[in-house]
Amino acid sequence: MTPSSFAARVAFVGFASLIGVFFALPMLWLVFAPFNGEATLAARPSAPTLENFRQVFFERDDIVRALGNSAWLAAGTVVIVVAVGAPASYALSRIRFPGRDTFLYVLLLLSSVVAGSAAILPLYLLIFELDMINTFHGVWLALAGGMLPASIFILKDFTDSIPRSYEESARVFGASPFQALRHIVLPVIRPGIAVIAVWTAVQVWGNFLVPFILLRDADKGPAAVLMFTFQDEGGGTDLGPLAAFGLVYTVPILLLYWFVNKRYGFRFHGGIKR
Repeated sequence: MTPSSFAARVAFVGFASLIGVFFALPMLWLVFAPFNGEATLAARPSAPTLENFRQVFFERDDIVRALGNSAWLAAGTVVIVVAVGAPASYALSRIRFPGRDTFLYVLLLLSSVVAGSAAILPLYLLIFELDMINTFHGVWLALAGGMLPASIFILKDFTDSIPRSYEESARVFGASPFQALRHIVLPVIRPGIAVIAVWTAVQVWGNFLVPFILLRDADKGPAAVLMFTFQDEGGGTDLGPLAAFGLVYTVPILLLYWFVNKRYGFRFHGGIKR
């Protein structure tokens, strides 16, 4: 190794380490702050206590309800995305028509660019016209609509890896297209379904804007919206309870990652070995 290449590698490792520390500091704060008697913005332990958790779970009656609302929103959106995305990706993988690939890329591009705050006004008007304001199924449809293009794009790649001969053999024995999808395609693309299910759940779990706009009843608010209500008597942010709630708020997603990775694994390719 030449001195110049060694110096370049050292510089790269140093830069990568600096970036890693920068992103690790918020995680360290989330680990230490919930157990600090007087939580500050500093990521260091001091005066260990469980008082912050006591305030979260025993002095407030909306924590468990908000976490349940978040789980309900995530579950409903995941069901819609998987139920619509899997058949749509199968159809786009097997049916060829002029401009198919261009259509997919344009759909993915528009879903990435026109999203979030840029789409909230027309989204609100659409949900309002459908009389779904302040309903969970309105939020399900709004969130699923923004995630379906990317989900279909990902699942199509998984479906493309399945040889058509598998389905043709099933059709010879009398299987319908739906049966071929259910018994042949879906079992093979389970890793892809796991990927989009976890990705969708994470996006919904952390989404603040859409539920905040579409759900007017405070009892229906998810945890992401409730997190903005942690204030002290002076109107400032109450860092201790906020940190405790933030730590609890991340646990379900970590458990979801662990379960899906243990059960299916995260692979960005199909299950057919060539």
